[in-house]
Amino acid sequence: MPSAALHLGTALEGSFQGAGDMVPSARLLTPNGGAAAGPAPSRREETANGGGPDLATLRPTNRPRGKAQAGKPRKRAPMWNLQAAVFVSVVLNVGLLLQHYVNSTAPSHHHHQEHLQACPMHLDAGVGRNRRGRQEEPQLSMPKAGAPSTGKPAVTPDSVINLDHGDPTMFEEFWRGTGSAAEIVIPGWQTMSYFSDVGNVCWFLEPGLDHEVRRLHRLVGNAAVDGYHVLVGTGSTQLFMAALYALSPRAGSAAGAAPMSVVSTAPYYSSYPAVTDFLQSGLFRWAGDANTFKGDTYIELVCSPNNPDGAIREAVLSSESGIAVHDLAYYWPQYTAITKRADHDIMLFTVSKSTGHAGTRIGWALVKDRDVAKRMTKFIELNTIGVSKDSQLRAAKVLRAVSDAYELPEMKEAHRLFDYGRRKMVERWSMLREAAAASGIFSLPEETSGFCNFTKEMAVTNPAFAWLRCDREDVEDCASFLRGHKILTRSGSQFGADPRYVRVSMLDRDDAYDIFVKRLSSLQ
Repeated sequence: MPSAALHLGTALEGSFQGAGDMVPSARLLTPNGGAAAGPAPSRREETANGGGPDLATLRPTNRPRGKAQAGKPRKRAPMWNLQAAVFVSVVLNVGLLLQHYVNSTAPSHHHHQEHLQACPMHLDAGVGRNRRGRQEEPQLSMPKAGAPSTGKPAVTPDSVINLDHGDPTMFEEFWRGTGSAAEIVIPGWQTMSYFSDVGNVCWFLEPGLDHEVRRLHRLVGNAAVDGYHVLVGTGSTQLFMAALYALSPRAGSAAGAAPMSVVSTAPYYSSYPAVTDFLQSGLFRWAGDANTFKGDTYIELVCSPNNPDGAIREAVLSSESGIAVHDLAYYWPQYTAITKRADHDIMLFTVSKSTGHAGTRIGWALVKDRDVAKRMTKFIELNTIGVSKDSQLRAAKVLRAVSDAYELPEMKEAHRLFDYGRRKMVERWSMLREAAAASGIFSLPEETSGFCNFTKEMAVTNPAFAWLRCDREDVEDCASFLRGHKILTRSGSQFGADPRYVRVSMLDRDDAYDIFVKRLSSLQ
């Protein structure tokens, strides 16, 4: 029984040592910065290094002091009998739960890891008894930390296809093929301070990210960076909120002043009104379509290429007291021709749509005015006390990989992100237009094109979203109609437009997109 107990204890420890694991692409680090040569230490090894208790701690502590007499059995206090019974009870209960491990042929370590990743949740140690003999409830544990999330589940021909969100998983295939170019290992002691560069207006901006942002914009030619402050945010949404705060009248500067009006030309990004009015701020309020706005004091949000319809936009309002914020999240060569170097007062970007790393949650703003940059930084300081340094370092490495692929002669052409993205978007838009034509009840915006200063050739606009209209006379709500056919989209009504329109994400994985276009083409 002792050897069996040790075997089961070891198996149990091996099943739940995931708390210190990292994702497969990362390496475990030893305290001196080197790569670990083996698996995480067991509970017994931790004890040897001053960690948690091992079996020795279950021995009685009330032994008589003095030398044991040779040839005579050592007396044991009643407490030992109780502890031994508890220990045996726990081992037997664990053995029942893990019976299929013990009785089956010994699986390989690789097979064991696959089993853990396949089970989203499992029992920690079944129903056992604690040290006082009370029966315990089963404990649920989460998956191993070494098993990364994969986002939305895989789809089948009968699945509901969710294209409501712009989840850019289309780029996963590209990044899998880049090897270690965008991988990063962060030692445990690094990025612990709140501060990154105390001499910078944005004191929590990592210098490496600042450098790579400016480098990428100079490479692509889509935005001016000289004379601009780079600010980092938790996605461009936080920077959008920071801009509203910075551009609104200062609290107390004009007693009784009305909140600043925030407008955008319809169809506008559906999150603009939701984010603007979420906290019911007294500084600003959503005022709707810029085309119908009457007034001289406002913040105009200009999204170009526009979300949801992909149109190239300019500000439609003009006054001395009006201010424009340009959301350029989609102004990248995979989506549209780069026709000029944007040089607006405030420009917002994000890695979510430029490289596909939405989960990293990093956006950046290019801001001309120092005072505006300081107020935006103050908002982020009060809101989240800065931005994750770990995410910034990863974003910097990703942007560096993108630029290296174009600037370093030894890099492979297959590692050029914008080339890959443009090929995929051209292919997908061609498939969608064919499906809409085959159905006969849908229509799409007409293609536009322009000379791209980045590629040095004419380029057709291939937006990240399709602005799809249902032309069937008996369909007044296109989103509801498609939902009935297991296709989830976002209704035009959420963009200040006709509900006969829907926004469809063009950035999902191939399997989901292929099922979508096939299903769409069959609708009559």
